Amino acid sequence: MPKMSDAMTEGKVLSWRKRVGDRVARGDVLAEIETDKVNVEIEAESAGTLSEIVVGEGTLAPVGAVIARINGGGGRPAESPSSPPRHEPAPGPSAGPGARASTAAAPAPRADQAAAAPERPAQPTAGAGVTERVKASPLARRLAAERGIDLSRVTGTGPGGRIVERDIEALAAGAPAAPARPAAAAPAGAEYEDVELSRMRQAIARSVAQSHQTIPHFYVTSEVEMRRALDLRTQLKEAYGDAAGALSINDLIVKAAALALRARPDLNATLVSPETVRRFRRVHLGIMVAVPDGLVVPVLRDADRLPLLTLATEARRLIDGARERRLRQDDFSGATFSISNLGMYDVTMFSAIINGPQAGILAVGRIQERPVVRDGAIVARPMMALTVSVDHRVTDGVGAAAFLAEVKRLLEHPVLLLGTSAANA
Repeated sequence: MPKMSDAMTEGKVLSWRKRVGDRVARGDVLAEIETDKVNVEIEAESAGTLSEIVVGEGTLAPVGAVIARINGGGGRPAESPSSPPRHEPAPGPSAGPGARASTAAAPAPRADQAAAAPERPAQPTAGAGVTERVKASPLARRLAAERGIDLSRVTGTGPGGRIVERDIEALAAGAPAAPARPAAAAPAGAEYEDVELSRMRQAIARSVAQSHQTIPHFYVTSEVEMRRALDLRTQLKEAYGDAAGALSINDLIVKAAALALRARPDLNATLVSPETVRRFRRVHLGIMVAVPDGLVVPVLRDADRLPLLTLATEARRLIDGARERRLRQDDFSGATFSISNLGMYDVTMFSAIINGPQAGILAVGRIQERPVVRDGAIVARPMMALTVSVDHRVTDGVGAAAFLAEVKRLLEHPVLLLGTSAANA
């Protein structure tokens, strides 16, 4: 069971994509795992034959526990001395492909122990077989399970006939959905109900409480005129058509923040000890994405180096993948700074809690037409508020103000976001 966040202590096997006896290539998806933050697919670290499924579908297992075994030679697992399951270290910013799963490295049990141990089910349950035979996104499978929908009855409208969220919602539209989580019993006549927090919400609660209690936050706000940025987006869409289809105002903000972090690395950092600040040479931006039961933060890597239209396409992949729960572990690790945008919810301005151990987070409000003074005259301009939350141990108000000033400069002169030429954007 891989460790996918610092707070993760256990995970649930939602489905097995391979059966016992199947040949497995390095990088093949073995299973889908539910963590306290997101559902992810884990991959095989090496080629071989899936010789044993240790943890069945719907079962929780602690981090580091063996959930399956891959035998390089095929057939039954080789005989080896008994030893505790190997616990892999938590993947951090430098985690590589080898941190994805720990299925191949664990030793097999001794033959005499295997004979004495209670027999484990080698195959997935019959009910899960339909799920494995039908192509469906993780979110679609979860919704189908909650609503009691047989996936074999669903026609997929996603790529290659894949069943996606909208297909489940369309089928369930005529029937009431089953509750995802039963409410706790309340006294008769009570004017309230107690609802258990989801695993994701519990993890968020622990994370934000620790961040706010241990990181000395301070906040700096600036207003940005977005007229030229809006014009640039329109021009790029007219010039590049479908190639610029994914470009949003949020992409321009992300690009501006990434370039500002390159110029002002004080905030692209983390405190590693009371005496040492680590400044990162690469800019990996965490993008806050709302999902039905909480919040996830996929990571846009090297955001300062990506051409603008490439950045927009990659950001859309991450956001859509986070909402459909089809991203992998690597998509959630290594962020050096985060951005939270509530402008689409008509929020004018807000202050965000830092996603520790990062040193800052940028909160983005909505764009609104407001009267401003330009050249002695009152005119209407599209204005947007940006608020950066900063770890005061890492930098001070001047450092935060300099970062915001650079973001403002780039957004008010958005041609600087294009690099050498718009054609290469």
